[in-house]
Amino acid sequence: MQTLALDTYPIRIGPVAESLTLTLEQQPFSQLFVLADENTREHCWPRIAPALEQYQPILIEIPSGETHKNLRTCEHIWGQLMAHKATRDALLLNLGGGVIGDMGGFAASTFKRGMRFLQIPTTLLSQVDASIGGKLGIDFMQVKNSIGLFRNPQAVLIDPAFLDTLSDRELRSGYAEVIKHSLIADLSQWESLQQITDLRSADWAGIIPASLSIKKQIVEADPFEKGLRKALNFGHTIGHAIEGHALETDTPLLHGEAIAIGMICEAFLSTQQQGLPEAQLRQITDYLTARYGKAALRPDDYPAYLQLMGNDKKNEGQAINFSLLPEAGKVVVNQTAGESHITAALNFYNSL
Repeated sequence: MQTLALDTYPIRIGPVAESLTLTLEQQPFSQLFVLADENTREHCWPRIAPALEQYQPILIEIPSGETHKNLRTCEHIWGQLMAHKATRDALLLNLGGGVIGDMGGFAASTFKRGMRFLQIPTTLLSQVDASIGGKLGIDFMQVKNSIGLFRNPQAVLIDPAFLDTLSDRELRSGYAEVIKHSLIADLSQWESLQQITDLRSADWAGIIPASLSIKKQIVEADPFEKGLRKALNFGHTIGHAIEGHALETDTPLLHGEAIAIGMICEAFLSTQQQGLPEAQLRQITDYLTARYGKAALRPDDYPAYLQLMGNDKKNEGQAINFSLLPEAGKVVVNQTAGESHITAALNFYNSL
């Protein structure tokens, strides 16, 4: 087992039964609740249930998917906690991907002014992205994570074996965040990722800690997203808007699929505004389109994208805020772009 020690909690990487037993022995609690969706209940719960049997856990199930990351689902979670007379001394174990982790942590942090929680991320996206930083929340009025807070878990337990339960599409979605980490902070990792041709055979036991180390350095330097931490938003200003709009259509996009589009668009902005070399723009574009294909962005939807970008929580004043690349492996934060430049970036993507 590997341990990545943060200031306030550990991230343990290795077999989940071992890390879970160790963690619960160090956490006194009155009751144990487990939050899962129908997928993690079927595929992941059986992997941890034997280690929890002595604690008589109470399973709370919610429907899967970003469309359920809202107050109505939180009401269900809070209702189940109330029905079982949970106190602030109880412990909530969030078993699932980013939706479960974000919403479960939010529900726990606001229940009776805060009960403790553990994260067991079961998707690549949640393992490399949501497991560091304590950002919790839900979506509201199509704006992702617009209601939430910062609060750290007691621990994060990562088992790469859970990746075997993912579809190829889900695995590819999570991989977008690995790509992002390398593009903003580690040129050598970006170059090594380009040698990966099959995600199923990738060395996740090596890739996940390397990706987490990048995020750890950034988050510890800026825990409340006042400056440097905004670097992690590369690809997300445009990507989140596309993702939020697509959720209301018959063809929703997974988070990583939308972020891949956002990284292409924001790499184009980086070329225009930060001098990202054209050769690196082509390299980024070719790599992402080869792995994620091309989505059809309708120009009629551009105003909706711009409106959602205008509501992004990272903005300051009326300006739309970006993190851009002067070159692969480096990033600058608090860069703004006007509607005409953003439209040009969307058109660039559509022209590929």
